[in-house]
Amino acid sequence: MNSMLKADGRFWLTLDGRNFLGRGRVELLQRIRETGSISKAAKAMKMSYKAAWDAVDAMNTAWGSPIVESGPAGSRLTGDAERLIAAFQKAEAQHAAFMAKLAETLPQRTP
Repeated sequence: MNSMLKADGRFWLTLDGRNFLGRGRVELLQRIRETGSISKAAKAMKMSYKAAWDAVDAMNTAWGSPIVESGPAGSRLTGDAERLIAAFQKAEAQHAAFMAKLAETLPQRTP
């Protein structure tokens, strides 16, 4: 067996001490962008409309201004949402690189 000791950890952006933006929420926002609909985005992710709406509502409320705007014509991401997605992706990539570098310093099993 050639298993190695690794460091693992999920990455979240927090706001006021609470999880705000993680991989799942970023995917939800991206699917809303693609489909123009919270309902279609939820279906694409195999989640309930209520769960998707609750996530969008929680992000909008925590941010203090809309991240997703909804109306009769559907839903769209705001400029803040686009900036948050980009910031998350950049920070998550840095986190992954850090975790990989950290793993290099961990002791390994000898056969």
